[in-house]
Amino acid sequence: MPNYVTKEGMKKLQEELEYLQSVERPKISKAIGEAIEKGDISENAEYDAAKDAQGLLEAKIAQLQQLIIDSKIIDESQIDTSKVQMMTKVTIRNTKTNQQLAYTLVSDTEANFKAGKLSINTPIAKALVGKHVGDVVSVQVPAGMLEFEILDISL
Repeated sequence: MPNYVTKEGMKKLQEELEYLQSVERPKISKAIGEAIEKGDISENAEYDAAKDAQGLLEAKIAQLQQLIIDSKIIDESQIDTSKVQMMTKVTIRNTKTNQQLAYTLVSDTEANFKAGKLSINTPIAKALVGKHVGDVVSVQVPAGMLEFEILDISL
């Protein structure tokens, strides 16, 4: 299944990959080299730690490369704002408290709750997807059942 991202989200993934490959990888290689220079590597804790760090880094690089391959950039000009979907900004009202909230539904990799970017895979987002302005949705969250009215859908 593709990981849908914005152009900005793809740029961040590529920048992170570039950083890991051009900064972190050489740093770990240098640490391994310095540990080898200290002598017997069979009982060298620094060497073991550097090799472990290298393995973790390479796994992270491979995972990030696969994520980039699996990602599909969303053309925001093609997004239909008549219903809630990925990349739409939805303004909702808690029917109990009358509190209004606004979230942009994004992929897991772009989610940032403090910035108002809600993962499409959260219970609230899943309940909102496909709904229209005026619809009321019930969402089961750890704190109990919440009801939200959809007030606006935009980009």
